[in-house]
This record gives sequence, structure tokens and C-alpha cells, in this order.
Amino acid sequence: MARIRIPSTIVILFVTIQTGFLLFMYARYSSFMPQSEEKPSQVHILILSSWRSGSSFVGQLFSQHPSVFYLMEPAWHVWVTMYQNSAKVLHMAVRDLVRSVFLCDMSVFDAYMPWKRNLSDLFQWAVSRALCSAPACDSFQRTDITSEMACKTLCGRYPFSKVEEACKTYRHVVIKEVRFFDLKVLYPLLTDPSLNLKIIHLVRDPRAVVKSREQSVKALARDNGIVLSTNGTKVEDSKYKVMQEICRSHVQIYETATLKPPNFLKDRYLMIRFEDLVRDPLSEISEMYKFADLSLTPTLKSWIYNITHGEGPGKKKEAFKITSRDAVSVSQAWRNVLSFQKIKKIQEVCKGAINMLGYQLVDSEEEQRDLSLDLVLPRRQNQFSWSSFNPKH
Repeated sequence: MARIRIPSTIVILFVTIQTGFLLFMYARYSSFMPQSEEKPSQVHILILSSWRSGSSFVGQLFSQHPSVFYLMEPAWHVWVTMYQNSAKVLHMAVRDLVRSVFLCDMSVFDAYMPWKRNLSDLFQWAVSRALCSAPACDSFQRTDITSEMACKTLCGRYPFSKVEEACKTYRHVVIKEVRFFDLKVLYPLLTDPSLNLKIIHLVRDPRAVVKSREQSVKALARDNGIVLSTNGTKVEDSKYKVMQEICRSHVQIYETATLKPPNFLKDRYLMIRFEDLVRDPLSEISEMYKFADLSLTPTLKSWIYNITHGEGPGKKKEAFKITSRDAVSVSQAWRNVLSFQKIKKIQEVCKGAINMLGYQLVDSEEEQRDLSLDLVLPRRQNQFSWSSFNPKH
């Protein structure tokens, strides 16, 4: 299929003008808006995380719910199109795309995708149950648990217009994104009267993240370059500079949301640790669903049990797939796989995040290998008082 390439400078100019117009209209509208105006009927959930942190798993917990329209990392299209820019420069374009998707306006993809397109042109479309069932595709019912492989086989040829059509029929719109590094970038969405936005901030032990990233070095090289502002050059994160930026962003996001946050963030931010999720899935998922105003169905309970009680930690070829695994083994695998020298380096660049998120540092290889030593601190003992923390150190 022929693709029309649009220079990134033109795309950035277009997005800048569009954003300026939206902010101008919002400023005018908000000055006249009655304070008692009701929230939009749809609920919008942003799963905010970083690569290899269990976010695809959490995304599926929402995607398989019959009331949810879910997309996985739609901003991938922004980064692929404008890969010579930095993550900071692309924040605005990513935010505008996410806003449009929340409002079920899929024309936003016109700048990033071929004009004539099918469902299969959308990044990771087949992991969305909503795009594998009516009205997007007639092969499955909304209450079915769908698989990526079956969906690709049966639904890929449906027109792209089905994405918007399907989105408008759901009460919840959920997006998983790994391309935000500053919570304040999302303030315009949190104060947008057309949105009813809540944020689930998913974090994971940085040492486990590194272990998982090592299974996907080539796949992450382009994104690494954007994070480090290398002007389009792909980068392997052997010195953990990308990890340092990721850890810094988690600190920024958490502290912004919890240390004197603005009033509009009240009851709209929830931090979840991947390790807590895999240890007590139903409890943590119930908390997330309650936060999102969803109910856990018997079918979902059964499916969740099956995918968290498989065998082994998963194979390298499954790095980007949701398969049945022993989830607790996955979360602890780094302790047997990574060398202590690597662990020391990761702890050096991510010490602040490790402390803030409630993980225990290890001082020796013996502590690292001793699985009877729990390195995930109970949340009730971890009071998160980190105002003196300096992320530059």
C-alpha cells in the first residue's frame, strides 16, 4: 500500500496551530461555563506507564471488559512519523492525539497514517477486544475474551472507519501510553470540560524493568533515541541513560500528583505497583475497576486467574505478548538473571525512584539471590515522604 510521507515540520506546525486554537476556545468556553455542569457521559482512563512495566497486561485487564473501548499506545504513530524530535517536543502532539481518541475523533490519525487504511494499519489494533467485536468486527461478541491471533486472522480487513464507530458505542474509553514523562503535560486534559479523565500510574521495580528491556533491545532502540534526543539515531541503552530518564519521570509524576497537587487531581490519580498486582491480582484489579467505575465479571475473574497462574516467566519471543505465565515468577526473575554489577549500576541511576516507589535496595549478591528476602515494601509502611529527594543526584 502506497504511503504519503508528510514532513515532520509540517505536522508539528499543524499540531501547534490546532492546539493553540483548542486552548483559545477552551479559555473562552470555561469563562462562561456553569460550575454545576455535569461531567461527560463517557469515562476516560489513561494508563500511564513506561516500556516493559507490565502495562500491556494491565491494558488487557481493561480491554477484555465488555464496557471498555481500549487502544494500546496510539501515540506510537506520532513517534514513528516524527522520530527525529525529542520526547519533550512531541509531548504536545501526543497529548492532542490522546485527547482526540478519548473523544472518539479518529481523524487525528490522518497526519500519521495512509489515507486509505484498514483496522490493521492501527498499531497493536488486535489487542483491543473492542476492535475484534461488533460493531468493528462481526466475528466476536462483546462478552467474549478475544485473542490477538484470532482477531488478526478474522478482523484485519475491516475499514478504519470502524474504529470511530465502535468507540462511540462504549461508556469507557481506555488508553495505555508510555510516551508521557511529565504529569503537568496532561493538565489541559484534566481540566478539559469535554473529558472525564482519570489516571492510573503503573510502576514497576526498575531492576525488573531492565531485565525485561534486555529481551527487547532492538525493538526499543528507536524509542530510546527519541527519549535521549539523538535526532533520529537509534540507541541501545547499555549505560542506562534511558532508564535514568524513565525513573526520573516516575518520580516527577508521583510527586506532582501527591505533594500539594492541584484540586482538579482529587480522586483522579491512582498509583499501582506491578508487584502488588501479580501477588494479589483480584484485590488490585478490583481497586482499579472501582477507581474506573467498572465491575468485575465472573468471566473476567476466571480469565485473570488463568493468565496469572501459567508456567514459568515467559519466553523471549513473548516479550510483547500477553500469555499465561506465573506472574509472581515474572516479577522476581531479575534477581536470578541479572548480575550484581548490573544491579548496582541500575540502583545508582534509579535510587530515588526505587526508594520512592517502595522497593528495597540490595547491598550484596547474597541479598539479591535470597528470594526469602522480600524487596517489595508493604505500602502501609512506605509513607512516601520524599520532599528532600533531588532527582539530579
